Amino acid sequence: VHLVESGGGLVQAGGSLRLSCVASGRTSEPYSTGWFRQAPGRKRDFVAAINWSGSLTDYGDFVKGRFSVSRDNAKNTMYLQMNRLKPEDTGVYYCAQIRTWPRDPYAYWGQGTQVTVSS
Repeated sequence: VHLVESGGGLVQAGGSLRLSCVASGRTSEPYSTGWFRQAPGRKRDFVAAINWSGSLTDYGDFVKGRFSVSRDNAKNTMYLQMNRLKPEDTGVYYCAQIRTWPRDPYAYWGQGTQVTVSS
């Protein structure tokens, strides 16, 4: 499965963004997907994951109710709704297929989408 992220941008603290992750390839087979992010000089962190049916989700501890992951399998798309953004949410956001639920991804990373939160 090939995944492409979009939807990032510059937003003020307290604002919102919705990221999208579009899949292509063997999308007919069930797979879980997740969001990860990497700030400059830091390791890549887990943000959120969702299983194929959408019945299971998992979030990084720092999310604390601010983000919501969803998916539309008819559109081969996963979303990350981010609300009440903070400057520390700044980074490049990546999506990936999950190898072991919920936080272990296949390490095939695309270009990601940049999220910048100004204070």
